[in-house]
Amino acid sequence: MNPLGALFLYEDGLRPPSVLFYRFSFAAVMIAVIMAVQRKSFGVNRHELLVLLSLGLLFSVSSLTYYMSFQYMDAGIACTLLFFYPVMVAVLMVAFFGEKLKISTVLAIVMALAGILLLYRGDGDATLSGLGLLFIIISGLTYAVYIIVVNQSSIRMSSLKLTLYVLIICAISLAVFSYSSGAPLQALPTPRSWICAIGLALVPSVISLVTMAMAVQLIGSTPTAIMGALEPLTAVVIGVTVFGEILTPRLSLGILLILGAVMIIIVGKKVSPRVIMSSISHFGGKITKHWRWK
Repeated sequence: MNPLGALFLYEDGLRPPSVLFYRFSFAAVMIAVIMAVQRKSFGVNRHELLVLLSLGLLFSVSSLTYYMSFQYMDAGIACTLLFFYPVMVAVLMVAFFGEKLKISTVLAIVMALAGILLLYRGDGDATLSGLGLLFIIISGLTYAVYIIVVNQSSIRMSSLKLTLYVLIICAISLAVFSYSSGAPLQALPTPRSWICAIGLALVPSVISLVTMAMAVQLIGSTPTAIMGALEPLTAVVIGVTVFGEILTPRLSLGILLILGAVMIIIVGKKVSPRVIMSSISHFGGKITKHWRWK
């Protein structure tokens, strides 16, 4: 749901740091109210604060570069490229935490890279913006590290408290970045801007981050990273239906390859890649037949 709120705010003249500042600030207020009503403790010790600081900085960099990519490529494509981060999580867990490298993981990496190549090249001679692609790579990598830190750190606190402090640190970081870069935070100019900012705070912030933190603690980093498989599909549908973005057959194939890659990682132990690709192909045909083609 990020593109739905962010692109409307861009139309109202706001820059990415301002959009994210309002998203995180409003979300922090919502979570603080929930914790106050439930009489939850707000206290943290020094060790926890250091971990939360690292998480907040990682998430602010990931969010800022992700939102900046919307200015250089279609939102649906940006979200699909960002979804390469589950593969990054799997690779980082193998490289630094001793997880076993499986054949399914290697296949997923190859498929994801092929999908990214198709998205980058597009149809004809058109290519994606190199700067936009760089923003997405940085965003995906920092988000992958964020998920791993949540899982591997010794910090033990409720998902609400963890998310609250991460959001506060993100808001402060973005305010500092905005003013230090010579572009002060902007005011929300219209009622639609307020609605979009509140929507960004509630749906892809409060609901998404709290449940993600709960999932990481319950089932681990890699499964949590994979289970968001509907994320790029939602963004593509919103981009095409609301903002008139063009979806071509080649871009659709790239999207399906990336989705196939992340699905192979999560179910590779139980289902063969051939069955997975057959299912994805069938599902992709169902959802793409109604989209507008170039």
